Amino acid sequence: MRVFGEERILRLSAAAYAFLALVSSNAESQVAPAPETHGIVVANMDRSVKPGDDFYHFANGDWIKRTEIPPDRSYIGVIDSLIDLSQKRVARLIEEAAKANPPAGSNTRKIADLYHSYMDEAAIEAKGVAPLRPQLDAIAAVRDKHELARVLGESLRADVDALNCGCFHTPNLFGLWVAPSFNDPEHYAAYLMQGGLEMPDREYYLSDSASMRDIRAKFQTHVSAMLKLAGFADTDLRAQRIVELEHAIAEKHIPLADQHDTYKANNPWRQADFAANAPGLDWAAYFHGAGLSGQANLIVWEPSAFTGESALVASTALDTWKDWLAFHLIEDYADVLPKALADEHFAFFGKTLSGTPGQRPRWQRGVALVSDPDRGAANTLAGRGVLGDAVGKIYAQRYFSPETKAQIQAMVASIIAAYRRRIEALSWMDPATKAEAQAKLATLYVGIGYPETWLDYSSYEVKADDVFGNLWRGGLFDYHRLVARLGHPVDRREWGEEPQTVDATELPLQNALNFPAGYLEPPKFDPQAPAAVNYGAIGSVIGHEISHTFDTEGSAFDPTGRMRNWWKPADLAHFNAAAARLTAQYDTYKPVADLAVNGKQTLDENIADLGGISASYDAYRASLAGKPAPVQNGLSGDQQFFLGFAQSRASKSTEASLREQLMTDDHSPEEFRIDTVRNLDAWYAAFDVKPGDKLYLAPADRVRIW
Repeated sequence: MRVFGEERILRLSAAAYAFLALVSSNAESQVAPAPETHGIVVANMDRSVKPGDDFYHFANGDWIKRTEIPPDRSYIGVIDSLIDLSQKRVARLIEEAAKANPPAGSNTRKIADLYHSYMDEAAIEAKGVAPLRPQLDAIAAVRDKHELARVLGESLRADVDALNCGCFHTPNLFGLWVAPSFNDPEHYAAYLMQGGLEMPDREYYLSDSASMRDIRAKFQTHVSAMLKLAGFADTDLRAQRIVELEHAIAEKHIPLADQHDTYKANNPWRQADFAANAPGLDWAAYFHGAGLSGQANLIVWEPSAFTGESALVASTALDTWKDWLAFHLIEDYADVLPKALADEHFAFFGKTLSGTPGQRPRWQRGVALVSDPDRGAANTLAGRGVLGDAVGKIYAQRYFSPETKAQIQAMVASIIAAYRRRIEALSWMDPATKAEAQAKLATLYVGIGYPETWLDYSSYEVKADDVFGNLWRGGLFDYHRLVARLGHPVDRREWGEEPQTVDATELPLQNALNFPAGYLEPPKFDPQAPAAVNYGAIGSVIGHEISHTFDTEGSAFDPTGRMRNWWKPADLAHFNAAAARLTAQYDTYKPVADLAVNGKQTLDENIADLGGISASYDAYRASLAGKPAPVQNGLSGDQQFFLGFAQSRASKSTEASLREQLMTDDHSPEEFRIDTVRNLDAWYAAFDVKPGDKLYLAPADRVRIW
């Protein structure tokens, strides 16, 4: 592998330096801002709203009134302050890496060079679509369906945490997920997932609503435009055929709401089974192209989709598949191609699909590319930043103190203890089932702040003048890294997030939780805030993630991570009945006139919200040790707890973004996540909620699961 010599001096483009200088000057004063209020922000409340009628707007109404969605976004929430803070910090780290002129081959050099390659717009414009030419030529050279299968296999990409995200979306024909095996949790296995759609979900292709028909028409226009900008001829006809093919693929897909039954997903196929179970695709050529020929068994998540999509390979014209492959390649790398392509990509996926008027500044997209591409510039890697761990290691050392880690760990221990008490007190659960649930808690790994081991990037080559190559090589680096672990022992303490990520996640097959440093900041966690507010905000999130180990998905796995039904039949029936009541409750919520929350699609997250806030409330009350809670701004401890929960989730969305969430996300909109408080008796007492109030539920109608 070729690397630059030690004598090479890093030279950032003027634009890159200008952006970094701007960010650095902001970062000096804003990189660690102290919140104005340590606790409930009374100015965000709307006391004209009755809490029993609309608790979300009671807690956040004035914030909602004065907050505008920025022109470069389709959504804004109080959580965005954490995202902005993390981005500024990462930008500062990149600037320092650039100024330090680090040694060739070091992670800091790679960070600086990768950022530079993205910020050098002049070089990107000068190259045009030439970086794509070798890949486009290879697609054009495909002569038959045998070679097509090989190329489809070569396009396979992997995801590190598909199950934890709740779904898997890949524009490639199929997607690969590498994770502990359902049936042998001590070793990594290969899971294959349905794919092939450029738009977010099958409903965008199949729904007969006027809005979806309009989006499909605009999508076809967009496909034609992207092909034309890349130098193709007859683009209208090609676009029509591509969209027709994706419509046919969508018809074979399993709906998102049906993907959560992991028992139905546990379909081990030997390589020889694929030709019999899913004829039409030359599977031997496909697995050869994917580098999986030596993998004896794979787990197929959606068998009917594989049967249907494979049949489409046989029945659809070769030229249509070649156009489809070319379009997906162009789309995947649009943000690192000339501005005309990047702008056209954003015009459809940003403006049309999400209602975002304008793009974020390039420096922000560059920071996201280096640090976390799922939240920024590119989507070619597997849910992690291209150099996410390299940035994360520096980030954790700089911005996450041992004292904060210890404080969060103490909260985690108290909430786990609350779950133990709640499980033991369940009158409907058999002692044998309780013992299994307690064992899951005993073996649960909770990572706070940062991982215990870091990725080794020594085999990943980064060039300061080759952004496309950096992403291409980065995708292959990540794919080969994941494929290489197949059949090897599982690292149960491996993280699925980087420290700078503003998120939290549960990894059911590892029986593990991750709470990155970037998430553990106000308004989620403030070391100077009252305990009530912290338990309501971050405590409910900790409880939420713990609850996932027992939800409809997590309950399928035993304490070792093996797929095994450890429930007594009567216990599982009781759990499922309670879950059905929660499903029905959420089905009644209608964020837009013609589209409701899908209670089945969002069930796991709704269960986790309910279980999380219930356990966190218990832990908060236990933390008082029988003493009265301090009153702040005239608010009791219990009121602060529930308001802390609600204020940490304040948000606004464009209608287009909200519609996209309702169709493609397994989380309910924030307003209705907050409404889970109507199932807790303590909320009624805290705010004197009475019959006749809009959110009032009779005690018998309140859903109680854990």
